[in-house]
Order: sequence, then C-alpha cells, then structure tokens
Amino acid sequence: MLKTCSGIVSILCLSALGAFAQRWDLPARASASVSKETGGKLKISAEARQRYERRTGQSFGREPDIHTLLVRNRLTVTYAPSGWLKLQGSVQDSRAPGFGKSAPGSYRDAADLFESYFELFPNRKTGFGLTAGRMALSYGETRLLATANWGNVPRGFDGIRAYWRAASGQVELLWLAPVKIRVGEFNRPVLGERVWGTYNSFPHLMREKLVEFYFLRHEQNRPAGFAGGSAAAGTDRRRIDTFGGRLTGRLPEGLRYSLEGALQAGKDGAATHRAAAWFSALSRRWMLSGKPLDVAAEYKFATGTKDPRNTAKVGAFDVLFPSTHDKFGHMDLFGWRNIHAARSQATFALKAPLTLNLMYDSWWLASERDALYSAAGRAIARSPAGTAGRHVGQELDFFGTYRYRRFTFGAGYGHMFKGAFVKSTTPGVPPTFVYLFHTYSL
Repeated sequence: MLKTCSGIVSILCLSALGAFAQRWDLPARASASVSKETGGKLKISAEARQRYERRTGQSFGREPDIHTLLVRNRLTVTYAPSGWLKLQGSVQDSRAPGFGKSAPGSYRDAADLFESYFELFPNRKTGFGLTAGRMALSYGETRLLATANWGNVPRGFDGIRAYWRAASGQVELLWLAPVKIRVGEFNRPVLGERVWGTYNSFPHLMREKLVEFYFLRHEQNRPAGFAGGSAAAGTDRRRIDTFGGRLTGRLPEGLRYSLEGALQAGKDGAATHRAAAWFSALSRRWMLSGKPLDVAAEYKFATGTKDPRNTAKVGAFDVLFPSTHDKFGHMDLFGWRNIHAARSQATFALKAPLTLNLMYDSWWLASERDALYSAAGRAIARSPAGTAGRHVGQELDFFGTYRYRRFTFGAGYGHMFKGAFVKSTTPGVPPTFVYLFHTYSL
C-alpha cells in the first residue's frame, strides 16, 4: 500500500510540475524559436512520460508482484539542410524509481541513443528514398515488426531501408538488426540476429482498399531462445522465411475489415520449421447522442508444434520483433504463437478529449502439447501430455485517456480469469494490472 501511494503521489507531483511549464508554454516557445531562427531546418521535439504500474500474479504466481514508477524522457533533434537530406537523432532516458538494482533492461536504461539516422529524399512523393542508421519502426498493424512504444525501454533497430514510391504505393527493401539493451553500457545491435526482405504497401491498388505483402527472412546464428530443442540437435542457426499479406477496406453499412495471413518455412536449428498465422477483424462506428462509439471484434490464430517430443519438426509460429500492446489483451501477457485468440473492444469518445475503452479477450492453445507463449515468444507453461486442457483464460480491461493541450492523462485496470490450462500447469494466481500515467509531448 505504501508503494502504491508513493507512486501515485510521485506521478501527481510530476504532472503538476509539467502543468506549470505548460501554463507558460516554455518548451513549445523555445522549440518554435529554434525552428524560426533556422528557417524550419532545425526542429526540436521532446516527450516526458511517467507511469505508475501495479502488477500482481506475475507468471501466475511464479514471480514477485511489481509496484513501480516508470519514468521515460526523450529528446529528438531533426535537421533538414536541404530537400534531399534529413538527419535525426534521439536520446532516451528510462528509469524505474523504487524497483531497485534488480530492475530488468525492459524497465531501465540510463541515457542512451534511441535514434540516429539519415534519410535521402524524405519529401519526395514519388521516386527513390533511403533511410539508414538507428531507427524506430512500425510496419502494418505492428504484429510482426515494430518498435513497442508502450514499454518503458522500447526496442530500436539498426539497419537500412531502401524504397521506391509511386502514386499507387511503395516498394521497400530492408535489412534490420534489433538493438540490444545493455544496462550500464552503450546499446549495440545484435548483428548475429537480423531480419531482411521486402515490405510493400499499396493504399490505392484496389480502390479504397489497402493491400500489403511482404517477404521477411529471420536469421540467427547464435545459440539463444530456440524452441523445439534445436540447439540440442547440434546447431545454433535459425533461418525462417515469412511470406504474408494484409488487406483492409470498407464494407456496406459502415463496416470496416482487416485481414492478414502469414506462412513460414525454413530451419529452426536442425529442425524443419513450418508454421502459419491468421488475423481478421471487423469494426463499425455508431453515433450515440452525437458521440462516436467504435466497436470491433477480432480473431487471431498462430500454429504451435503438434508434438514437441519430435525435435525434427517445429510448428510454433516465429513472432519476429512485434509491438503487441493491446493485441492479446491490455496486460500484454501472450503473443502470436500457438494460440487462438478472440477479442472485442468498445471505444467511446465521451467528449472530444476523453476516451473510454472496454476490452474483452479469451484464449485457447492451438496445440495442447505445445507451450503457452509470452509476447516475446518465450514459453510460460506446458503440458507435454496435452492433458491440461486448451482454454487459457479470459481477460477484462477498462482504460481511458484524457487529452489537455500537450498532455495526455490515462489510467486502466485489467484482470485475467484463469482457464483450465493455467489452473493445471501454473500456481494459478490470476494476474491483475492497475496503472496511472501522463505524457507531455512537444
């Protein structure tokens, strides 16, 4: 209780201090002055975010509860000396006051380089463009490849992207390596693990429909994190190809849809890898007393390994490097691997700056013998004999945000109701999540 009160008091004090600065608009005035004096060539932006989190039932009771204040500050400088060149750099400082020295790299990372890249021809509507360096990314609906901004220490990528823009869309080639967070050291990429391939987007190819298709190869030549016993089979190499596409558009009666499918083939160590995943969603907006109410329903599926005892075959979908916040529940407990997931959400804009959300999720294992996996693709629990049942559980979340000038305030609550699988394979403590946050953006 003392930690909870301390966290709430801290975030309220920081909000009051930020509100004082906002009252005089000092940061915005300084940024506008710099831009004006340089003819718009030099721009400065910033973000300050504080979030208090209380998580209980970690790993269903296997890990200690978390009560901590998360503080993240980011300063970004963009310089465009000409129309054909843009330079951008960001410094980010992430802290977890009160967590202690045992805080993992996902919670804390003292001031380090978040972005540092150059872009050629950034303003061209058509023709060639290129970006190289350290960057934040977001592809599609972020289920496969993206920077997870909700986390206190979001992952960046070092690499190069070359693209050709046309009136109908964009064709892109990419080579990316994830940046590894090294607490107390300079963050460096893991060049032994990389993703390369092509990601192409055509928003006008089929009238008002957005069409995307991609080929991504995930390579790893270091012994880490393989499922299916591949390391034990005598090799530490992974080579998995992902072929997929995404389609979004409108239907009659104000409905919108989104579809995505992906197939995987390759080698997971010495094992043969064959996997697949699917996503589908349907949404509609209604007006209630002049206020918009958005309702959406989703179904997601990803294969698992049918018989984990057979180390020659792996069928668990490779999650790559996603941003999964809100994709499998607001608590982000699970990922796109060995799962059937049903989700519904209602979003009500009560007033222009105030938005309320109600979310419901339910999950089942795709393969009862394979594991239940986290958002990062790590095994949480397993029933080797497949006798624990397939239903993982259900989650109910309520959260909202309020925008005031450059501030965003938010709070939320989530609770998971355990299913037969969780009851049989874990200590069975149901997770809960309570948080309060504010963000100041310049």
